[in-house]
Amino acid sequence: MGKKGSGKKEIKKTKLSSGSRTPKPAVFILGFFLVAVGIFAVLYNPSNSTEKTPSNSTEEILHWELSKAGVLSFSEREKPVFTVRETEDLYSPEKPDTLKLISFESGGDKVQALLRIPANSSSSSPGIILLPGAGVSKEGEQGLAVELSKMGYATLTLDQRNQGSINFDRDLELFKAGLEPLEYFMVYDVLKAVDIFSAQPEINPEKLAVLGESNGGKFAIIACALEPSLKGVIGISTSGYGTEEIDPARVTDSGAYQFYHSVDPDTYLSTLPPSKLVMIHSFNDTVIPHEFALRTFAFAKEPKVMYNTTEETHGYTGSMRPYLEKELALIFS
Repeated sequence: MGKKGSGKKEIKKTKLSSGSRTPKPAVFILGFFLVAVGIFAVLYNPSNSTEKTPSNSTEEILHWELSKAGVLSFSEREKPVFTVRETEDLYSPEKPDTLKLISFESGGDKVQALLRIPANSSSSSPGIILLPGAGVSKEGEQGLAVELSKMGYATLTLDQRNQGSINFDRDLELFKAGLEPLEYFMVYDVLKAVDIFSAQPEINPEKLAVLGESNGGKFAIIACALEPSLKGVIGISTSGYGTEEIDPARVTDSGAYQFYHSVDPDTYLSTLPPSKLVMIHSFNDTVIPHEFALRTFAFAKEPKVMYNTTEETHGYTGSMRPYLEKELALIFS
């Protein structure tokens, strides 16, 4: 399942494409590189060579496990518990959709999401779980949700914990203490969202996919690899961290290596099929370098496809719509 691309300024169709939203300040670019550099610094720093295996002290909440290779897994999920209430749609004035606020339980906490049902849709709409980038709320992602609604797709947009931002140092500390890193909760939230989405009467539970922008794309890839019912994943302006390129023999902190592997979407690409991977990235992305996305795409197995654009920005842009429309139709065919 995979293949193609394009954008503005002569977007090349090299089986890839682009994305964009609002250019991010330089601090975001610096932050991304600090994360990548920090991972390697911890793994090769002898002073951090204390190894600990996470305990099961809080397994009753998430019931998670890691393989020796650092692949995350969860035990069978309980029946979803949630509430639904219709709310005013302030984001699609021309042709108001049905918008509902959903609150559901996940990992011992409450998570909120916006369910958007396309106007005049049937009772079996394909559904897309939508994961915003870091710092973007479920309300802030409704622009893209409306675009997907116009294509005929229902969306469930999550308010990600900490609004999608992550703290690797803090999560590593939690991991070594045998506690659940925030990133594990965030992956689990997506899996619970699949259950919630499937339970909605307007949704076809056999036609679900996940789409994430930037940081949201990382969680989208991991969740799709862990949830076989998802037909595909679309990552816009996203990439993995490249831990697949690290030689385990040179690692001085095996605990840190295991943790970083477990939160790197690159780790899960080999188990993603038969779900399809679609990546859309700009050659001139202002936050995540294009070569990072290429590296992740190279790790992935078929079916996969990548589109490239040339806009100097980060996230979704209107030029990506044709690729979304085409690939979603294929994913749900």
